[in-house]
Amino acid sequence: MTTPLNSQARFAASLHQFEGAESHLAIHRNNRMAALIDALAIAFPATQRIVGEEYFRAMAGAFVCAHPPRAPLLLAYGDELPAYIAAFAPAAEISYLADVARLEAAVMRAYHAADDHPLGVAELKWLTQEGAAEVRLALPATVFLLRSRFPAATLWERNLAESFVPLAEWPAEDVIVCRPALDVIVRVLPPGGADFLEALQRGHSIGEAAALVAAPAFDLPAALAFAFSHCLARPFAA
Repeated sequence: MTTPLNSQARFAASLHQFEGAESHLAIHRNNRMAALIDALAIAFPATQRIVGEEYFRAMAGAFVCAHPPRAPLLLAYGDELPAYIAAFAPAAEISYLADVARLEAAVMRAYHAADDHPLGVAELKWLTQEGAAEVRLALPATVFLLRSRFPAATLWERNLAESFVPLAEWPAEDVIVCRPALDVIVRVLPPGGADFLEALQRGHSIGEAAALVAAPAFDLPAALAFAFSHCLARPFAA
C-alpha cells in the first residue's frame, strides 16, 4: 500500500534527480558557450584586442545567444559577427570595429575556402595587347575584397603586433584578402584597384573593367601584374 510518506519520498527523489539533470545541462550549456566564445576569440584576435578580452567575451556571448551554430563544424562560425557588431549599440562609438571584424572574417573564409588553381602570368604570354583587353578573368573563391572608410587593414595588422603603434593618419583603405598558396595574404590596394577587381568579378573584360575605373592614378599594368603574380585571376570563356 502506498502511503503519503512514501509518495513524498519518491517525489523528493525524482525532484533531486531532475535538479541533478538540470545542473548537468547547465554545466554543458556553460561549457559550450565558453567553447564558442573561445573559437570566436581565435578567429577575431584583432577585434578582441581593440576592445579588450572582457568586453569581447561579453559581446561574443551575446552574439552566440543570438546566432547559435547551425552546423556541427565551426570552420565558418562567426561569419555573422561583423554585422552583429555593426548593430551592437555598446560598440557604436568604435565605428571602425565592424570593418576590422569583416577583414578577420574574410581571412577566415579565405583560409578555409576550397583550393583553386588559377593561371600565372607566365602562362598568359601568348596574349597580345589587343587580345588582352578582351579577356575576361574569374577570381578564385579564395579572394575577398573589403572596402572600408577606415584604415581597416592597418588597424588589423597593428593590433596583431606585440605592441600597438598609434596611427598618425586614418585614410580609407580598399583591401584584398587572398590565398594564392597555403598562406592568406592581406594587401591594401592602390587607387582604382578595387574598382578594377570588382568589375572583373561582375564579368567585364580587362578592357571594360579598366574603362570603368575613375581613379586618375590607376595603373592597369601594375594591377594586372599584381593579380597574376598572386595567382588571383584565370581566364574563362566569355
